[in-house]
Amino acid sequence: QVQLVESGGGSVQAGGSLRLSCAASGYIGSSYSVGWFRQLAGKERELVAGLDSDGTATYEDSVKGRFTISKDDAKNTLYLQMNSLKLEDTAMYYCAAARFFRVPDRLERWPYWGQGTLVTVSS
Repeated sequence: QVQLVESGGGSVQAGGSLRLSCAASGYIGSSYSVGWFRQLAGKERELVAGLDSDGTATYEDSVKGRFTISKDDAKNTLYLQMNSLKLEDTAMYYCAAARFFRVPDRLERWPYWGQGTLVTVSS
């Protein structure tokens, strides 16, 4: 099975940047969609950015223009570049993968998950 390991979380001031990384145990570039989710305490986990197997990216409205999802197939690594961070971006962030050509829209269709990394944005 695919295993995902995250890194890059931390604390940053509003307006700053962070880059999250997610290393996968196997090649996921040909038939997998990948994505980044975030979850606030007591809230539902939500898709922040997704990447179809063909490289098409989608973003949650609040992060569009500020966050960029990308992957390096040779390194089996997924990235989330987060710029112009806002207080409301504070959350636990998770990377995920699913064996679908298009990004699934339901959580239960994402079987592979990272352990989560905390991003805290302060004023």
